[in-house]
Amino acid sequence: MSLSCDELQDVKQRLSSCIDDSTVKLRRLSEDIWSCAELAYQEHKSHDRLVEFFTQETGWKVDAHFKLPTAFRATWTPAGSNHGHVVNVGFLCEYDALPGIGHACGHNLIAEVGAAAAVGFKDVLENTQDLPVQVKVTVLGTPAEEDGGGKIDLLNEGAFDNMDVVFMAHPLQDDAPYLPLVAEHDVIIKYHGKASHASAYPWEGVNALDAAVLCYNSLSVLRQQMKPDWRVHGIIKHGGEKPNIIPAFTQLEYYLRTPSRAELLLLKSKAEGCFRAAAEATGCRVEVEYSKNAFDNILRNKTLEDLYENNGKALGMEFTTDEEVLNNASGSTDFGNVTFVVPGIHPYFYIGSKALNHTEEYTVASGDDRAQFFTLRTAKALAMTALDVLLRPELLQRVKQEFTEAKEKEERTLRGGHTEQT
Repeated sequence: MSLSCDELQDVKQRLSSCIDDSTVKLRRLSEDIWSCAELAYQEHKSHDRLVEFFTQETGWKVDAHFKLPTAFRATWTPAGSNHGHVVNVGFLCEYDALPGIGHACGHNLIAEVGAAAAVGFKDVLENTQDLPVQVKVTVLGTPAEEDGGGKIDLLNEGAFDNMDVVFMAHPLQDDAPYLPLVAEHDVIIKYHGKASHASAYPWEGVNALDAAVLCYNSLSVLRQQMKPDWRVHGIIKHGGEKPNIIPAFTQLEYYLRTPSRAELLLLKSKAEGCFRAAAEATGCRVEVEYSKNAFDNILRNKTLEDLYENNGKALGMEFTTDEEVLNNASGSTDFGNVTFVVPGIHPYFYIGSKALNHTEEYTVASGDDRAQFFTLRTAKALAMTALDVLLRPELLQRVKQEFTEAKEKEERTLRGGHTEQT
């Protein structure tokens, strides 16, 4: 049976106090990760620091190098809970940085939110009598969000198996329970031609740079027929060696983004037509290499979003009502793939600065003391939302029902998109 509203509110207040009691060590954790900014799959110091953090906390079983060299897992179950159905609540930590500008996306704060929410959630449950359900708390350290998709690697390794619900939060310029992150796939296009002297006998060559330029221009022309919320953006990474040599090899790199997985199939089909037409027109050979991991769009869960927003408002959050912010798709995240396997939310939180992500100014903001109040407030809202679904089992059932229905709808759309592509 569920706790009463008064009982649940009392637990939430105690949870908030638990997180407040850990303020100093959580600030130090975030600062240490910020100070040793590491790129995707190379987050060795950040991994070790988080493993140390949870190892020093009482009651956690910590698995370093879990499934991936720089991933970890920390789990907690209360004593005597080895029987019956267990609700497995997950919190995620990210901690990779960007090349050249460090933690300009604030992943040090994502790691701090995950750690703070998990520790507060565990500490308050440890001191709560007569829980209505059995519980397990799982923290996953997930590397390589900026490049590669560490969460997808962990999904493929079964790291999210048996989780019931999962939480993380991302810093931005506003508080928002949801923003429309999009499906995305990276692609490298390589053209192989034939070198020749560009002045003496150019007719002997096959110009791979012409193919690259035709590809680039064809994709630009394609934008006329693209939906307004589709995105194709890229660069020519290699265009040749010297002006007097017909280029025998060129390479482009593109990101393809759409609001859904189904539309991504359509966009990829149209883009591949441009890739191959450029090769046909110039006599080159083309190689099309997609990255191993495609990022899915976020599968929304309004039940969780509404719970999070209510908890955030109770803590003083002022959620944005700017339609331009709420409706415009921006980036992509491998958390989208997680939401097709486990119900979850990925809210955004203000950190005391209007600096834009992926800038040097945001690097400064993510390491500033001013971000701490907002970061820990977000951790409290996440952990309180986890308490809602744990201590009110009817809410967890609603979350799972909504997840099942949303996933079935997406799968139907995906099948329709595949048919249209064929």
